[in-house]
Amino acid sequence: MLNPFTEEHEAFRKTVRTFVEKEMTPHALEWDRAGIFPREIFQKCGELGFFGINHDPKYGGSGLDYWYVTAFTEELTRSRNAGVNMALLVQSQMATPIINEIGTDEQKREFLAPALAGEKIAALGVSEPGAGSDVANMQTTARVDGDDYVINGSKMWITNGTRADFLTLGVRTGGPGYGGISLVTFPTDVKGFSVSKKLDKVGNLSSDTAILYFEDCRIPRRYVLGEENQGFYHIMTNFQGERLVGAISAVGGMERMIEDALAYGKERQAFGRPLLGFQVWRHKLVEHMAAIEAAKRLTYHAVALFDAKENPVREISMAKLFAGDLAQKVAYDVQQFFGGMGYIEETHIARAWRDIRLITIGGGTSEVMKEILSKMSGF
Repeated sequence: MLNPFTEEHEAFRKTVRTFVEKEMTPHALEWDRAGIFPREIFQKCGELGFFGINHDPKYGGSGLDYWYVTAFTEELTRSRNAGVNMALLVQSQMATPIINEIGTDEQKREFLAPALAGEKIAALGVSEPGAGSDVANMQTTARVDGDDYVINGSKMWITNGTRADFLTLGVRTGGPGYGGISLVTFPTDVKGFSVSKKLDKVGNLSSDTAILYFEDCRIPRRYVLGEENQGFYHIMTNFQGERLVGAISAVGGMERMIEDALAYGKERQAFGRPLLGFQVWRHKLVEHMAAIEAAKRLTYHAVALFDAKENPVREISMAKLFAGDLAQKVAYDVQQFFGGMGYIEETHIARAWRDIRLITIGGGTSEVMKEILSKMSGF
């Protein structure tokens, strides 16, 4: 665990870094101001194999280990644009893994393969206006009608929602509670489906996030993923990957903030010396560097267990909780270090400060992580 990455991992990392710094980083501010980024980024990532890293080679994946996913996620943070990163990670590590895991051959050919190739955009449709972290309270229904489901309801906070070609969608097919939920693949060209609204968010501005509406949408019942009424368990399993990339992203994001602070602190002069000439800031930054290293090692421990198929709910929850909360403190202090320059959009730290806030909310709030951990600890 001193260095979990092989030469092959590092060669892949270099490929990702080159792509990100050439194709994404120069457009970070432009895409945030536009509120979206070009669809061709999905296509290019698909062509380079970034979406299928740990997916089945039969459907266009590479079948690699999770350390490649870790390297990919870390290098994405060099884009200095969390919104784009989120959209790409939804495609590769949130909406498609469960299809790769339990989908039928037909579902994988129709939905997974074109998503991995970057030809179709995927979204994960679980959260609702009244059921964010409380997945068991899901209200969107799927009524059986012959060989079809008829779907009614709405979804909220859906990344890639305004332009997704399909959704990995949570629906209620049974009674109340977690026992009546199913997952289905849902093509968005179905009659009755609409994007109600593109949400105007505080951060992650370049990722489109939407409220979706379903009115008597009819899809074949064969689109159900796994067993009917077992969707809650599939969603909880899928959440582990989502939370893990959240922790990895938080660590990578903090490292970028420290890099920017060190570069700025050497150049910026105040009272006749560089900012890093002041002990108060040197000490503050090294305190954060030590804490970031601890967050990274905790996250890497979770990655090792996840890669070994150990289902490390405890370790992933800890990593997301610790890294997410730490990221808020690092962003605050680094922005303070930049002073007035940290309060303008042109400076990365200003965008990072607002974007990193999502880490403690999305994929299960910090409070949910604490509740999971307290239950697993027996109290």
